[in-house]
Amino acid sequence: MNVLGELAALTTAVCWAFTSIFFTEAGRRIGSFRVNKIRLLMAVTIYTIVIILTTGRLFSAQLTWTHVFYLGISGLFGLVLGDSAGFKAMVMIGPRLSSVVFASAPVMATIIAWIFLGEILHPVDLLGISVTVGGIAWVVLERRFSQSNNLAAGHPDAGSKAKGVFMALIAAFGQATGLILAKYGMLRVGAEIAPMDASYIRMLTALAAIWIISAARRNLRPTIVAMKDRKAMTFALGGAFFGPFLGVWMSLVAVRIIPAGIAATLNAMTPILIIPAVIVIYKEKVSVRAILGAVVAVLGVAILMLT
Repeated sequence: MNVLGELAALTTAVCWAFTSIFFTEAGRRIGSFRVNKIRLLMAVTIYTIVIILTTGRLFSAQLTWTHVFYLGISGLFGLVLGDSAGFKAMVMIGPRLSSVVFASAPVMATIIAWIFLGEILHPVDLLGISVTVGGIAWVVLERRFSQSNNLAAGHPDAGSKAKGVFMALIAAFGQATGLILAKYGMLRVGAEIAPMDASYIRMLTALAAIWIISAARRNLRPTIVAMKDRKAMTFALGGAFFGPFLGVWMSLVAVRIIPAGIAATLNAMTPILIIPAVIVIYKEKVSVRAILGAVVAVLGVAILMLT
């Protein structure tokens, strides 16, 4: 039984569990939009070094402008629109409530992949997706959520709970759409592009777009000043490694092998995998409900991997 795609998707979820904590902490110090710009710069640097050291070149010989177009659009949806909205939501309403809304991403990805890629899932696959998403939702809906994000009025991510939920929905849509476009650009427009090379094009496009947006908004100077916050930069570097480098790379390895809806579902296991981290870092107690929800989610994952 070849489960390489499923394992890559679960590795993505593990990476995003780490990165959500890193970026939430960095965002609370300097603002989510600044973190997004800085972490993309860090990620592109990491990709550049790794690709040159492992291949001796920067771009794949098979790369065409058609690849660049679709992978670039994928980067705009997933890494600019999706991640910017997602980081803002995590800072505004916290990782736990944001994860409730993010759990809609697999459903969106399944529908979009069916329409644009012709990926039709079997009933057992849909059962596995439903069980997994249900277990995730049960865990993250365990508590009542505060109406306040406890951010100062002048903080760049201050806002209402409703606005935070809306941003999380945009993030889920951006992530789902970006994943489908990445698969299309990587596999369907000519010679196949390796996941690492595809990720690099996505990162470069997202980096250029988000810094141009920042320049248009005259927000470059505050970002440069924010880089002097060493603690925030440490969090951002950790998040850049586990998120846009290792996590995004593994997500493309997964979607290259298995249907996008299944990959997105396994990627969404982050709220379950983040439980040990919040126990250690935030000293949270784990309830019986959280444990049962995790068991249900893992059962859904088992269904997907066995099929």
